[in-house]
Amino acid sequence: MTSEPRDAPQFYLTSPSPCPYLPGREERKVFTHLVGRRAVALNNTLTESGFRRSQTIAYRPACEDCRACVSVRVLVNEFEFSRNMRRVLEANEDLVGEALPARPTSEQYSLFRYYLDTRHFDGGMADMNVLDYTMMIEDTHVETRAVEYRRRSEGAALNGQGARKLYALCLTDVLADGLSMVYSFYDPDEQDRSLGTFMILDHIRRARKMGLQYLYLGYWVEGSRKMAYKARFLPQERLGLDGWERTTG
Repeated sequence: MTSEPRDAPQFYLTSPSPCPYLPGREERKVFTHLVGRRAVALNNTLTESGFRRSQTIAYRPACEDCRACVSVRVLVNEFEFSRNMRRVLEANEDLVGEALPARPTSEQYSLFRYYLDTRHFDGGMADMNVLDYTMMIEDTHVETRAVEYRRRSEGAALNGQGARKLYALCLTDVLADGLSMVYSFYDPDEQDRSLGTFMILDHIRRARKMGLQYLYLGYWVEGSRKMAYKARFLPQERLGLDGWERTTG
């Protein structure tokens, strides 16, 4: 008789709930816990298998009749910046991103709250309070960084504590083969900067400098306007039934 190690991951299946991406459909997820000494290795393996991390949970869609959610990762060493993407980088050349330990601050939460209230007031995260935010940032057993973006110039606007103003933040996992953008938010008043696009481009550059192969962007859903932007970052690989498949368009 065989037996599994006591710390082998256990997987669970959620009950059906309304799909947040495609109207009229339901979703289910399979998930497991990322805790303890095996959390880092397990997160690497599961991310490569199409899972995403939320705090100490790794999950992926497990819908019975739908395969619309497709895991996407950018091939960072082959990526070429388009003319429009170069303009986005130029528009934000006064910003610098600093990869910090995953610790929440009141300034982060204020920006997060303003971002939700302005851009996603009817979304699933709209009711998150400061304790929820704290857990989202610091409840991790893997290598996670809070990449803060602030003005680099001496004349930058200051926050209430005399530090440079926070423009954007990305919660990022460092994996064995790439970076995974877990969640990001930014100042919605800075529309001309295209900060969402800028953070992805900056993470592509970061992954290159770190000698990593991929930037994991999560799920792309064909037909969902929320997820359409992910298809712009080419070349990329999408996870299908036969494994990761390269696409250039």
